[in-house]
Order: sequence, then C-alpha cells, then structure tokens
Amino acid sequence: MATDLHGPVTTRSPAPTGTLPEAAVRVEGLTRSFDGRAVVDGLDLILRAGEFTVLLGRSGCGKSTLLRVLAGLDREIRGTVLVPRRRAVAFQAPRLMPWKRVWRNVLLGLPGKPERAVAEEALAEVGLSERSGAWPRTLSGGEAQRASLARALVREPDLLLLDEPFGALDALTRIKAQQLVAELWQRRGCAVLLVTHDVDEALLLADRALVMRDGAIAYETPVALDRPRSPGTPEFAALRTRLLTELGVETVPTPAETS
Repeated sequence: MATDLHGPVTTRSPAPTGTLPEAAVRVEGLTRSFDGRAVVDGLDLILRAGEFTVLLGRSGCGKSTLLRVLAGLDREIRGTVLVPRRRAVAFQAPRLMPWKRVWRNVLLGLPGKPERAVAEEALAEVGLSERSGAWPRTLSGGEAQRASLARALVREPDLLLLDEPFGALDALTRIKAQQLVAELWQRRGCAVLLVTHDVDEALLLADRALVMRDGAIAYETPVALDRPRSPGTPEFAALRTRLLTELGVETVPTPAETS
C-alpha cells in the first residue's frame, strides 16, 4: 500500500501475466532536501511498464537524486514512491571491483551463491563472453560499461535505471553502447529510465522524453518516431529544437526544419 514516506521506498511485485499494462513506477509529491534546500520538490511521475523514458535537465536540477531515490539508494525523502522489487541501476562510472574478475563483479550483490554460469549468460547478452575471466583494469571503457550492464541485467529487473552510462565513452563507443541498450530493452521488455544531458541520445532511444527543472518534471513529450531513427529527419529535428528550448538552449533552425 502506498504511504507517505519518511524512510524506505515502497516496493511492489510486477503485475500478473495477462493483466493490462500498469505503471512500473508511481511517484507522488516526492521531496528530497539537502541542508534545508529542496533538490526534488513535490515531484509527480509515472513510468509505464515496458516504456523507455529519458530524463533531461540542467546540472543540479535533481535528475540523479531522483534516480537514486528510485533505486532505493536514498531514503531520506517525503512523499509516495512505488517501484518494482526487481530493479537495477548502472552509473556513468562502471564501479567494478578491481580485485574481482569480471564474472565475479557481475554477481556482486546477488542473494545466495549463484554459479558462474549465471554471470556468463548475462555477459554473453552484452557481447562480453570472452572477457569473463579478465581483471577489470584490463577492460576498455566500453567493455567496462558492458560489464556494468551485465551486472544490472543479471538481476532480471522490471525497472532498469541508467545514470548517464555513456557519458565517459568516446563517440564511436557511445554509439555502440546506445545500440546495445536499445537491443537489450527491446529483448527484455522492462521499463527503463535513462538520465542524460544528450538530447540526440534521448530522441534516438526514448518512447517519452521528460525535462526536469527546479526539482520537478516541467515538460514531457512522446517521441513518436519510427525505429531505427535518424537525426537527419525533419521530425527528429523538430523534437530536438523543442527539447533544447525547454532546456533553455537557443537554437538555429537546421536545413531539415526549414525544408
């Protein structure tokens, strides 16, 4: 049952198979303050089951704080937060333990004593089977991020939370990582919330884009573009301009928008 929370985030099981899709996440009146200042302020949010949602906003607007609350990593809150029991998070920094081989990193935090085969299956899904026994320090940036994704996927999440996981990657590796996440989402069918500063990234991946401002969701729009998507289309360019405007960025019309 939903209650006003001053401590733990409320978790719940996913809807039974065969029922209509429901909200994977429901947030009402969420407030998180630091030193008396509300970083998240009365925020309301619904994330639908199976939906890929992207959260944009300027630095300091509360994006990462919201994600940490949804992940259960920050419980000093007021408001109502309902999330699935099975959820996982991947951050910009892969956060691999250097003294454990890659497959052991994938299993970190899992209950019981899962066998190596469980990690191997997740690593195969992200294309990292051949690096299973490697030490983290020998991985490239893209490989380390894929290992982090495997660690999230091994939890079979109903909600996958991604906090700028591509931010530290070079341009080519970032494109490959974006494609991998899109493929994993389509295969897994879980709800995804991706925090990013990259508007093009948001439009390439999302079903819905949200803009956060002053601790609350200030704007949202569906991203009703056919997949795979191209930044060169007029529809993509128009959505980019709209989101940049909401983010306070002045834009010059592109040839695609003026054609």
